Amino acid sequence: MRIFRYWDNSQKCLGALADDGKVYRLDSPDLMKLVREARAANVSTDEYVRSRINGLEPLRVVSAESLDLATPLDAPEVWAAGVTYQSSREARNNEATAGRSDAETYYDKVYDAERPELFMKSTAARTVGPGEQVCLRSDSSWQVPEAELGLVLDSEGAIIGYTAGNDMSCRDIEGENPLYLPQAKVWKRSCAIGPFVRLAETMADPYALAITCRIYRDGVKVVDETANTGQLKRKLEELVSFLKRDNELFDGTVLLTGTCLVPPDQFTLASGDRIEIEIEGIGTLANTAVFTHELEAAGTHA
Repeated sequence: MRIFRYWDNSQKCLGALADDGKVYRLDSPDLMKLVREARAANVSTDEYVRSRINGLEPLRVVSAESLDLATPLDAPEVWAAGVTYQSSREARNNEATAGRSDAETYYDKVYDAERPELFMKSTAARTVGPGEQVCLRSDSSWQVPEAELGLVLDSEGAIIGYTAGNDMSCRDIEGENPLYLPQAKVWKRSCAIGPFVRLAETMADPYALAITCRIYRDGVKVVDETANTGQLKRKLEELVSFLKRDNELFDGTVLLTGTCLVPPDQFTLASGDRIEIEIEGIGTLANTAVFTHELEAAGTHA
């Protein structure tokens, strides 16, 4: 079972996408309320949603993707983990050493350390959903999307579900100095999540998911790379345990678990590029990249 939100007459509505492809509208304001109601009824969220849609007529739509999709939830905070895959480690080293491999870097150290790299990535106001525009920084000349499996958490750190995330990154800014990480990672519309949340109890194995990143420029595919969450070095529960250590979590917090897909070193995003991040069993998150000044010129300030 996958949960999503969509726009209907300027209102965000909650929907359910059943395994048979049928789409239902749920009479509930958000995913986390469904979770609380399911716990009060002493059943899983999946069981609770199935009981809610039992007897309902599905929406008369071609597919859930044909709806005007929104972020699947308003994540109060989006956190991210770094250097959790070998490919990410190598890419970070290339940024920091200009391709030299003659010395151990801080990325090597964090890859092998007990403590993972965790950082605040985004807030609800900076996060966009499927079909929306993500922004490029004006002061970076080496920008890429990072395709990541996202964990939807409750306030205790329990994994409620899984979603796809785009951790937009400026490789040149981060490579110049690791203390610039917040500027390399956080700015207006620098994060996207969606299109669906796969409920945790319906995910057979989160360590066996194909992740694909495709980038189109002027209708031509310029990047097409695939990897698998089985390459993740750290366990998901390990990342969550460090995130909640001496920290306060909020219902609906999202934790992006790091990227196993980094575009070639010579690639940088351009305005108008279409980014597609597909995760097996979850869906395809598609966004278009533009510069922040282009949004402002068009009168888009959200």
